[in-house]
Parts: sequence; structure tokens; C-alpha cells
Amino acid sequence: MVLGRRRYRYALPTIFLILITFLLFSSLPPGAEPPFDDHSYYAEYHPQPPQSDNRIHWTKHTERYPVSSFIPLPTPAPSAIPRVQYDFAKESWFGRRKRVNRQKAVKEAFTHAWKGYKQHAWLRDELSPLSARYRTTFAGWAATLVDALDTLVIMGMEDEFKDALHAIESIDFTTTDAIQINVFETTIRYVGGLLGAYDLTDGKHPILLKKAVELADMIYDAFDTSNRMPQSRWQWSRSARGLSIQPSKQTILAELGSLNLEFTRLSQLTHDPKYFDAVQRITDILDDAQNKTKIPGLWPMMVNAQDLEFTDPRFTVGGMADSTYEYLPKEHMLLGAQTNQYRKMYAAAMEAIKKRLLFRPMTKDGEDLLFAGNIHTSLASNSPPEPQWEHLKCFFGGTVGIGAKVFNRPEELSIARKLTDGCIWAYDVMPTGVMPEIMHLSPCLSMDNCEWDEQKWYQDVRRRLAKGSKAKDTVQEAKTIIKESGLQPGLTEISDPRYLLRPEAIESVFIMYRITGDKKLQDDAWRMFQSIDKMTRTKYAHAAIEDVRDLKANQLDYMESFWLAETLKYFYLVFSEPDLVNLDDYVLNTEAHPFKRPSART
Repeated sequence: MVLGRRRYRYALPTIFLILITFLLFSSLPPGAEPPFDDHSYYAEYHPQPPQSDNRIHWTKHTERYPVSSFIPLPTPAPSAIPRVQYDFAKESWFGRRKRVNRQKAVKEAFTHAWKGYKQHAWLRDELSPLSARYRTTFAGWAATLVDALDTLVIMGMEDEFKDALHAIESIDFTTTDAIQINVFETTIRYVGGLLGAYDLTDGKHPILLKKAVELADMIYDAFDTSNRMPQSRWQWSRSARGLSIQPSKQTILAELGSLNLEFTRLSQLTHDPKYFDAVQRITDILDDAQNKTKIPGLWPMMVNAQDLEFTDPRFTVGGMADSTYEYLPKEHMLLGAQTNQYRKMYAAAMEAIKKRLLFRPMTKDGEDLLFAGNIHTSLASNSPPEPQWEHLKCFFGGTVGIGAKVFNRPEELSIARKLTDGCIWAYDVMPTGVMPEIMHLSPCLSMDNCEWDEQKWYQDVRRRLAKGSKAKDTVQEAKTIIKESGLQPGLTEISDPRYLLRPEAIESVFIMYRITGDKKLQDDAWRMFQSIDKMTRTKYAHAAIEDVRDLKANQLDYMESFWLAETLKYFYLVFSEPDLVNLDDYVLNTEAHPFKRPSART
């Protein structure tokens, strides 16, 4: 009895002390956060985005325009495709040490940005790297998380990958607060991200394919139109309610012609022909129209997907068109060369590009570089291309390099290298060491002989930025414009001076390094990485910058998912051992997600 009363007498003070301790320490002071890998931290600080019971959810239903007979995947064994990668020799101890140290620096940058995303925007689309808030940009399905899955695998971040795998189970791909779904962006980032991680891990995680199919089955409804062309900015809630949709009369070419790899890979993995059928119908339309446009061989920037008309007068390999051309050799690779359709389409496109779009810029040191301009067919039929270059076009060097290898067009390897070197040059000439989003150049009058001509540069600057001027001292006027506009020799305008964390330049540097084995390209990549990291790093991650002409440029509060999915992945891979994502084993989609190729090699 005495013992029992003693226990009771001490029980109340003990309970009181526990209660006070809980109240004092249940809210941690700054700097005393739980360990980064503590799973309880995610549950407490990163709950699921709120779900409302009255949200519309997509479910499978009867199609309005069903396909009566699916176009099957090519079934014979894959044909031999020429090797893409250089036969690398064993590296020296010093060379390996330098390469690995550079690779570690890239991984540290990725880890820094990933930590910021994980702590402040987990299960959201994008981190705002200045304010530590988040942005909803791609339907709210955790775009950065899904887009970066295979980068985690490539960099050997096993614990982080496991956390991400656990998180994607909770993503509900049947509903979104977005009014429209961008089918192209959803396909390359989400479906591509899931499939890339699935292939890189040899199918060990079925949840990845399960989620890819779940999402693909939803967006497959965007193809339920009278001509089976997708409504690229899909009014998904109409489809969910059983209402009709139609493709747009103003469809961006790239959004129509860049779904091949992802949907083809889905059919290869699931043995369901409907995905391949959907994109093959688009390919057949593009194939039929290719030599009937205003520049035979090329497709215009905008397409009337409803009436299947290709009458827009604007032609480019840049934004709004780019990945349609990129996917021609890549789909050929993924299909194991079982059709000559893509070889034929690529050949027609390249002949037109070489004839109508390529130009050589005039540079002070006489570098032999190439860029691809734009054509507006309302101008004179033989007019030269507008000498505009944009960061988005920097993918093209890598694409031409791959095409030169897989289609056995070795004479075009020099074009691929000059295009890639042009982007490296555009980085090097800027004060920050970072290329702007869009710029114009002073074109050479001849591809073969182009000496620096100061007076021509001045004339081109005035023609670009002083139209209608009646200044008497035209040289002084040009010099004033050059100074005020921050123009480097050879540039006539920087119409968009931002850097948006884009990957296209390092993409081509990586591909050309793997094709040629030229170590100089690794040095170029390292110089580019150091400049980008210096200008973009923030407390929480990395940010786009406002003006690459300014060493103290303002940072912008956004970081697109491709920073982790593409840009840092390509920087890491250019410093990796050549067998990591070997280009003879994988084909990378336009968001840098690696899909396994058929196994035939020569």
C-alpha cells in the first residue's frame, strides 16, 4: 500500500514535467531542424497537397472516335545501327582525378538544389529559389520530383531515390486544378521521367511503369478527336465529362511532332499498340506534308492540326519547332532501324536546313562556327536567313552529330561540331561566361572566307537597332549602340539577355564529346559549369538570371524542373565514365530521359 501511494504521489509531477517539456520543444528553433533524411520530417512539414471531394477525376470511358485497327510496332529483330560513341582509351590517373573532381562539383550543385526543393517544395512542381516558395506550372503533379528521378539514379543518390519512389505513389494523375494540360510537356517531363528511371533501374521498380501507364492512359484521351491528332493544350475536364474536343488550328509544331519516343517506349514495355499507333499517325501526317510546305523538307512553326494544313510562313529549328527535328534520328534508334521513314525524313530536313538556314557568323578571331537562322517565306524567295540564334537552338549540334552517326552521314560531323562550337563561343564572349536566351549576329557573306570587317559589323548593328536613323556620323552612332547594348564583337542585338538555366548547350557538348572523345569539350563544359554555378546559385538552389551581360545580374525567382532533369545531368555525364548512359545502349528524349535501345550494334 505504501509503495502504491508513493508511485501515485510522484506520478502527477512527472506528467506535468513531461507536458512542459513537450510544449517547450515541440516547435524547434531556427537551425535545429531534424536531419535531412528523417522521413518523419516529410510527413510533418510536407503534407500532401489538399484534395477536394468535389474535384473532377478522369476515368476511362468510351471514346468518341475509337481506332478500329492499331498500327503495330515493327516486329522483326532490330537492324544494325552504326555505333555512336567513340572508342575511349583508358584514362590516366591524373586525367581521372581531374574528371572526378569536376563531376563531384556538379553533384554538389545538384544536391544543393535538390535539398532546397525537398525542404521547401516537396511534391510541388517547382521551387522558387529566392523566396523558398513553390510554383505550380505543370498540373501540380510534382514536376521537379518526377523529372529528376533518373538523375538521382545516375548520380548514385540511392536514399534520395527511395524517398522519391515512395512519394510518387501518392501522386494522383487523374485530377488537377489546371484548366488545360500541355500534352507535350506532360509527356516529356512526367511520362519520360518515369520511363527513364524505369529503364535505368532495369525495371526493378514496377511503380514507375504503373504510374507512367496511369498518366499516359489519361492523356491518351487528348487524341480522341475526329482526325486523331491530339489537342495539344488539352481541355481535360471536357474529356472527363464525355464532351468532345478538337485539335487546335494553331498548334506548335514541336508539341505535335515530339511525342514519338515516349509513346513508342510505352508500347514496347506494355505491348499495348495504342500508344505507338497514336504517334505513328502524327508521323505519317508529317511525312506526307514534308515536301509540300513553303520550304520543302521543313515544317513551319505552327500547324493547323484540325484541318491538317502546313501554311504558316515561319521556319526554324529553334523554339516551337526544335524537338520535332531532334526526334527524327532518335525514333529511328528506338525502333531499331526497322523502318526507313525517319531516315528519309531526316535526309530531306537536313538538305533544306543546309541550303536555307545555316549561316556562318563574323567573329573577331575568325572562328569557323555555324548557326541556324530563321526564314519567313513572305520575304524574297532567295533571301538569306535571319541571323538569329537562341539558346534553345543549341540542341542542334548534338542532333546533327547523332544523325551523322546513325544515318552514316560522316560529312555532317563537321557541321555538328561547328554548331556546338558556336554555342561554346556564345558562352565565352559574354562577360558572365553565360549565353543569353536570344541574340542576333553579323553574318559572313561567304561560308568559306570570312575575315573580320569592323565596318560591316557597324552597319549590321545600325541596320538592326537604328532603323530609319539619319545620323551623319554612322560609325559613332554604331559605337554608341554597341556600348549601350553591351554587344560583343560579332553580335548585333541581344534581344533577350536572360539565362533560364537551359540545358541545350551542354547537351550538345556532351553528345559531341561522347561521339568524338575530344577532351577539349570537357574543358569547355567545365568553364561553362563554373560560370553558370557562380551566377545562378542561391541560398536554396539555383535561379535564372536577368541579364548575362551584367556580372551583378539580378536573379529571378524560378528554377524549371529541367535544371535538375537535364542541365546538371548533362554536366555530370560529360564528366562520367563513358559507359554511364552509353549512347549505344540508350536514346535520350528531349528532357534527357534515357530509354533503352534495341540491342543490335555494329
